[in-house]
Amino acid sequence: MLQDFAKTIRLDAGPDAVWDAVNDVRRVASWVSVVRDVRDVDPPRRYAALLEDRLGPFAMRADLDLTVDRGDDRRMRVTASGEDRQVASRISATIELVVEPDGTGTSLGVTGRYEVTGKVATLGAGAIRKKGDKILQEFLDNASKELGGRGPTVEPVQSPSS
Repeated sequence: MLQDFAKTIRLDAGPDAVWDAVNDVRRVASWVSVVRDVRDVDPPRRYAALLEDRLGPFAMRADLDLTVDRGDDRRMRVTASGEDRQVASRISATIELVVEPDGTGTSLGVTGRYEVTGKVATLGAGAIRKKGDKILQEFLDNASKELGGRGPTVEPVQSPSS
């Protein structure tokens, strides 16, 4: 099951403060309750983390490999992949974060795609999409709480799985 997403949130904090925040891997991980135990592998580019969540009858626990590529233009690409051998499922994601000045504040754009395969994918696209939307919204809500949010803007995205 492959799913694309795109959202932008407007923040009161300035671009430098938002860029500093999203560059703090542990801080960003704390904005998503399903991600735990972030560990340095080869910072500032490579990390490991644990993804723990329940989806339907499945309790997922996957060790994630994370790679963070930062651009000079306040753009960041995060790739993550992991496998839960217990439930024979894989998850992978590519996420792009873009920090841009927006009047007196900042826009934080979050775009990307994730894919879930294996037994967990048998729950169907609707259940997985609902969980993915909930996790993305949690990330945006927590970023907003810490950095002074002014509300998300949903960008329409066509999913290749539609």
